[in-house]
Formats: sequence, structure tokens, C-alpha cells
Amino acid sequence: MKRLLEWLHRGPLITDGAWGTELQRRGLAPGENPDPWNLSHPGKVEEVARAYVEAGSRVILTNTFRSNAISLAGYDEAAIAAINRAGVEISRRAAAGAQVKVVASMGPSGKMLMMGEVTPEQISSAFAQQAAACAAAGADALLLETFADLEEASLALAAARATGLPVIVSFVFDSGKNKDRTMMGATPEQAARRMQEEGAAAVGANCGLGPERFPPLSVRLRDACELPIWIKPNAGLPEISGGEARYAMAPEAFAAHLPALLDAGACFIGGCCGTNPAFIRALTEEMRRCAAS
Repeated sequence: MKRLLEWLHRGPLITDGAWGTELQRRGLAPGENPDPWNLSHPGKVEEVARAYVEAGSRVILTNTFRSNAISLAGYDEAAIAAINRAGVEISRRAAAGAQVKVVASMGPSGKMLMMGEVTPEQISSAFAQQAAACAAAGADALLLETFADLEEASLALAAARATGLPVIVSFVFDSGKNKDRTMMGATPEQAARRMQEEGAAAVGANCGLGPERFPPLSVRLRDACELPIWIKPNAGLPEISGGEARYAMAPEAFAAHLPALLDAGACFIGGCCGTNPAFIRALTEEMRRCAAS
């Protein structure tokens, strides 16, 4: 956590937006895992990372969300390590000279631990392998994002912490009567307290909901722990057209929620599904207005 607090000594930081849809604009097929593009189309992946840097992101992720051994079933260990290393190296090139931090993205396994689809040993091994590859490639920190299962998050956190890098853990709170629990029933308070106890450097929420629903989540996370808060909302709720999710929220409308997120204690603020570099540019401009007021 100390390292993340050093990043934040001048105040909250703008992170980046969605990657998958940006790669789809560059030819990635819907439903295709984008991560192997780190090896097959590195230039296009770097275009996305660079676009976020140019839009004002002070923290960018890597194209490695689905680069664990469970999600990449069929790839051998060497290939998985290569995909992760390349993802970090691509983002580092885009960030070079811009004083931008690179945080390696690590998504959930996609398997149900409690249903026996995967074992705890498989979870630990997969995340340890991914984290080690990202750390060796020069990531500044690791991000476990879009998690719903506290048990899986705990196993992934322990594996990732073995690298010695700061580890941020972010959950999706979009279920339950009030849309304030993960799919597996965890509350923001349960997630924040457990992740702090187990050594996370920051905790947060991403995906699932639009920006208007995130200030209350941020307050609950902030009040339940002493960690910096990571927040990345979707650009509202999607409409399905032609089998594709389309988001109607404009960048300026999204950025208008920044003051409320800052008041709610958010330290790292970016966008998830439906966002793009225009949203990050709008957030950056709104941050300047907030700082000047």
C-alpha cells in the first residue's frame, strides 16, 4: 500500500477505459480472447494503450485480463508467460516518458470454485504463474479485477502478493435486491475488510453498473477499510442491438459523476465497459476543473 500512497501524494489519479471494445474496433472478433493479440498484433494493442496515455490516463492496464492458465486452456506454460510478458511490455512502451504507471490486469478464472469446476490448487497455480510473468516484465503493480467470489479473490491475492508488487483487488457489485453485492453474495464491507486483512494494497469496484451507482459503493468500501479505493464504472447500462452491447452514455455525462466519486473517497478513477479514450479525456478535463475550483 505504501507504494500506491506514494503515487497518490498529489491526489487522485485517472486510470484508463475499456480495452476489448477498442481492440474490436481494430479487427478483434466479438467473443475472441484479445490477449493472444499481444503476440500476433502488438502494434494494434499498443495503439490502445497509447490512446489512453494521450487522453490523460496516469495509470494504464495491460491486455492480459484473460491470460491465466485456466482461461487460456490449450496454451502451454511458455506461451502463457509470453502473452503476459508481451502485454506488460506493450503498455510500458506506450507509457514511456509520460510518467504513467503500468498495472497488469488479471481477471477471474471463469470457473466456479464452489461448484468444483476448478480446484483451489489450480487457481493458485494459474495466478502465481501469471503474476510472476507480469512482474518479471516490469509491471508497477497487479490488478485483480472483475472478481465476484471472495474465495477465488483470496487465492489469487495470495499468489499475486508473492511477487512483492502491490496488488489491487476490484469486485463487481451488481447483484442482489439493491445491486450492491457480488454475484456470489459478498457485500462491499465484506470484500474490503477481507482484502485488507489478507494484504491487498487497494480495493475497489468495477463493471456491472453505471457511474451514478458507484459513489455509494465507494463510500462503503472506504468506510470498511483503510485502503485506497479503485473505481471503474461502466458507461451506463447497455442496449443489445444486433447481438452487440451498445452504450448510449456520452463522455461528458460520465465525467460529470467525477466530483461525487471524489467526495466518496475514490482514489483511482477510470472506466470499464462502454468507455474509450474520449471518456478518459473528459474525466481528465473534469479533474482539472475540480482541482481549480
